[in-house]
Amino acid sequence: MAPFGGLSAFPVTPSDADGRVDTDRMGALVARLACTGLASIGVMGSTGGYPYFSVGERARAIAASVEAAGDVPVVAGIGALTTGEVLAHARAARDAGAQGLLLAPMSYLPLRDAEVLGLFREVAAATDLPICVYNNPITTHFDISNDLLTALAGIDRVDAVKNPAAAAEDCAEQMAVLRRRVPTGFSLGYSGDALIANALGAGADGWYSVLAGVLPAPCLALWAARGDAVERMVLNARLGPVWEVCRAFGGIRVAYEIASRLGFGRIDLPRPLLPLTRDEVARVEAALIASDLPLDAAP
Repeated sequence: MAPFGGLSAFPVTPSDADGRVDTDRMGALVARLACTGLASIGVMGSTGGYPYFSVGERARAIAASVEAAGDVPVVAGIGALTTGEVLAHARAARDAGAQGLLLAPMSYLPLRDAEVLGLFREVAAATDLPICVYNNPITTHFDISNDLLTALAGIDRVDAVKNPAAAAEDCAEQMAVLRRRVPTGFSLGYSGDALIANALGAGADGWYSVLAGVLPAPCLALWAARGDAVERMVLNARLGPVWEVCRAFGGIRVAYEIASRLGFGRIDLPRPLLPLTRDEVARVEAALIASDLPLDAAP
């Protein structure tokens, strides 16, 4: 199976207060996803808290996920502050069995386009795994323009992008521009669950989903309805209360709260991130009820 395109679920990463990954629970979370018909599973994405984990701990999480995923491809996040660290993560992900790499250009000082281009060239030259460009300006504070993505897509092994979803007309315009510029077969994927219906309606090749990492069934239904405007909007509207709490509190916090209620025990955010307050949890519970999403261990 190809590692990019289709619906990709991004699970949380169970760990202790010292950042040690609980590989048993990691494997259980991934095994639960692997039987649902997802196209891939994204480990150590933003929902998995990739910047908070060392090379060794990411590798342990990836290896446990690969074992649990069976035939479902595992894509691993390798973003880090320095090129050396990114290369180390790429090697560790390959050795752990990942079938694709997800690279976000992280930095402390603001990056220039030439520096991001150089990063991807170095990583692509050092690995035989396909790479997805992870454009997440909310967290990295670097927005990959269409011009830069066009250049990145010309690098051998850079095969996909994970862009943030936006208004319907903006997604459609961006996709139209990129289809003309990037090589045939380059996968135009989107994240940002609250706005994903816009990208699906515009013809996105992939959806990289936070919610699918904990509750894949409604996301699979929405993905299946991507070509049916009426059904897509009905299903998306049903998920509206969940999208609202994700916007209010951050998708990662909502995902960790839901994951803690799936029968695998409490799963805490990597410190210094804190769990939702009692009132916020109540709002998440109300949103799940309003969206007809029961909190149980069934996918």
